[in-house]
Amino acid sequence: MGQTVRIIGAPMDYGANRRGVDMGPSAIRYAGLADELEGAGVEPVDAGDLHIPRAEERDPDADQPREGNAKFLREVGDVCSRLSDQVAETLADGEFPLVLGGDHSVAIGSMTGASRDGELGAVWFDAHADLNTPESSPSGNVHGMPLAAALGRGAFEEMEWASAPNLREESVAYVGLRSIDEREREWVRDSEMTAFTMADIDKRGMTAVVEDALDVATDGTNGIHVSLDLDWLDPKAAPGVGTPVRGGVTYREAHSALERVSARDDREDVLRSMDVVEVNPILDERNETATLAADLTASAFGKRIL
Repeated sequence: MGQTVRIIGAPMDYGANRRGVDMGPSAIRYAGLADELEGAGVEPVDAGDLHIPRAEERDPDADQPREGNAKFLREVGDVCSRLSDQVAETLADGEFPLVLGGDHSVAIGSMTGASRDGELGAVWFDAHADLNTPESSPSGNVHGMPLAAALGRGAFEEMEWASAPNLREESVAYVGLRSIDEREREWVRDSEMTAFTMADIDKRGMTAVVEDALDVATDGTNGIHVSLDLDWLDPKAAPGVGTPVRGGVTYREAHSALERVSARDDREDVLRSMDVVEVNPILDERNETATLAADLTASAFGKRIL
């Protein structure tokens, strides 16, 4: 058995607009995540879940930024701060932090923790850009803001808990974008981030796109964070997500992408942290999406057919 992977559950749904995603970590575990990781040759150690009070016990508007709207901002900040500490401690112990969400706002904690002690790149497997800020968000849902937060954009610039200290725009690569707000589209175009859309995958193939994304994220960094949102896949393959968008990647394309991550890690030891988010068992069919999440995670750690 090789590397130790510490599984950290972050069953948070403060950032989402549909209930149920807080059960995602349990569903992924139930789908056999530990067995899949063992099959990939790593040793899973389950650290359990962060304690997160129910949303019904909290006021979503109790702590708002000076401009704009961000629901449950105080609660998201508290969870992400504690998650950041756990991720940093896991790395300090020589183990790999694997965070199970919850909604995508948990990625703020994943990245702030993973970037404390070195330059971090990020590969963002997602249908959405997640680059809204409290000032631009039409909904105020923080799961549409984690990358903006980690990069210190907008109101997040003043929130110490939100900004990943060693994450730079030029080290961020999107893979598979297909649903972007107009303001986000402008920001992505004007930024130093690299964005590969579904059209790029259609034209060039998944392998070439992911290799280019990894080149971006590894250039001048000490490792990469992989953020896997299950709505990246087509809803036919992953029905149990809160914000499904037609035209996503297929089951086989998704495995191919995560296998390329593993292949690069085998050569260069680049994978530093990972989160798997937005599995909603209430919307799922026979736990298919959670099972797919477990399978894809194992592919990222080297599980193969042969």
